Amino acid sequence: MSRRLVCTGLGLVFILLSDTALQSQGSAKSEVETGLAVTDVGLWRDLQKGVAIRTLVLERSQPNYTVELKLARFNAQLISARVLDSGEFQLRTASAKTFAEKSQAIAAINANYFDERGRPLAYLKTRVKEINRSLSKHSLYTGIFGIDESGAFVTHRDEFAPAQASEALQSGPLLLHRGLPIAVNPNLGRYARRAVIGIDKTGAIIIAVADAVLGGLGFAELQKLFVDSRWHIDAVELLNLDGGGSAQLYVKSGKFEDWLPGTSEVPVAIGFFSKPK
Repeated sequence: MSRRLVCTGLGLVFILLSDTALQSQGSAKSEVETGLAVTDVGLWRDLQKGVAIRTLVLERSQPNYTVELKLARFNAQLISARVLDSGEFQLRTASAKTFAEKSQAIAAINANYFDERGRPLAYLKTRVKEINRSLSKHSLYTGIFGIDESGAFVTHRDEFAPAQASEALQSGPLLLHRGLPIAVNPNLGRYARRAVIGIDKTGAIIIAVADAVLGGLGFAELQKLFVDSRWHIDAVELLNLDGGGSAQLYVKSGKFEDWLPGTSEVPVAIGFFSKPK
């Protein structure tokens, strides 16, 4: 009897130790990299056919603050994208919400960089006209978001032919290309509010804004979040858009409305629309 009790006791200890190890392993798996962990992975929530949203929550330890990564995903078979220039609406600049309301888009996110006068920088072409014709060779502007006869795409500027796209904008840096992280100049900044657009493994378009009262996310962290299967985003292409105070996202579908404002208006946005049935 005593031997059985000892064996049973050892078994219980082993189970408890195993549970503790599994819990530790699970906790470790939530870490994106040292000092940054996912505390709530969130779930995709369908707003309508072809449109889903999600909020992923992260926590940085030093200094301690929370980052909310707000995402929207669009089925490219049901939802189309458009490059929206504020001039189309007789405006110099506008918020993502105003862009969506003026164009009747389901959602809108800020787009590429601009100067102090509100003039967009690098290559830019809308369905109305080609606004900036030259592709910038600056180390920052390594990516293109565009639309051609097949739909929306994200690619490297060296693989882009302007004549083949009906709409396009140049931004950067390009963070993921064909499922692989792209080396980014470390001098481009560390933590900030970020806005990104990408394509996932299914061909869906993903947009996201990382919002934080302090700091934000770095480029390497975005790369890990969007490519690592643990977070169920599964991007193969990812392009950084203008961040900081420009980063903003608006989504409205039926009675649902979510508005993550920036601190400045922007001259260009990307809008998303239901395709005609």
